[in-house]
Amino acid sequence: MDKFKGALMVGVLRLFALLPWRAVQWVGGAIGWIMWKLPNRSREIVRINLSKCFPEMAPEAREHLTGQALMDIGRSFTESACAWIWPAQRSLDLVREVHGLEVLEQALATGKGVVGITSHLGNWEVLNHFYCNQCKPIIFYRPPKLKAVDDLLRKQRVQMGNRVAASTKEGILSIIKEVRKGGQVGIPADPEPAESAGVFVPFLGTTALTSKFVPNMLTGGKAVGVFLHALRLPDGSGYRVILEAAPEAMYSSDTPTAVAAMSGVIERYVREYPSQYMWSMKRFRKRPEGEARWY
Repeated sequence: MDKFKGALMVGVLRLFALLPWRAVQWVGGAIGWIMWKLPNRSREIVRINLSKCFPEMAPEAREHLTGQALMDIGRSFTESACAWIWPAQRSLDLVREVHGLEVLEQALATGKGVVGITSHLGNWEVLNHFYCNQCKPIIFYRPPKLKAVDDLLRKQRVQMGNRVAASTKEGILSIIKEVRKGGQVGIPADPEPAESAGVFVPFLGTTALTSKFVPNMLTGGKAVGVFLHALRLPDGSGYRVILEAAPEAMYSSDTPTAVAAMSGVIERYVREYPSQYMWSMKRFRKRPEGEARWY
């Protein structure tokens, strides 16, 4: 059954990739609109997350943001299908603006390991192609459950001559080794880790269990951290890539301080582009002791 589901999903992704770009955007938005209007678990998770992270927002405004977020989630899905199926250059041609490229260039020039840090904001698949066009990092990722989809992603995410590492013990070790020898890696910093691998720090008006992995690699100046995001342009024509140096506090030997600094940068981007965050993630599944579960 999983083999059939995987083949079906890959077929759907290939169909999306056949569409003209404007149709890709429209279909993605339509999928999200349907998710907003019909009862489903993703809509409820988005509503829960937004109510907890933006309690000050008027209910009508928050529900409007729910709809915008679901439509952007739909667009992220159809756009990612294109990034997975198309030749990488076709996705790169959709990057219309780049801000802060010199930050990455300076980091590479140090000769130290470079940790590219991103989150589930905007389109991280297009960002993958952009980052891998600048250097040849190992991209860290969580494998999807369907093998056929994982096989596709493993193939398409290395189009630029880079490598990928799954979130396994072996993958983690390969990331650490690459940084120690002065190589480059790319890591999404916002997936919720195991409790032993994270600390609770402030995030979007609440607290979130956040990974220590990235800050630990930067401790003591062992590597240079660079934040990267590919944000959807308002007119739907493509993306704006923004790069930013990791703040000094992220290099602190005090782990909670370093993790909170990383979380603060991601929060700032999410607040600036709230509809483009993957609010359907159960980002806040684990709660501090004594606090009720959200989901």
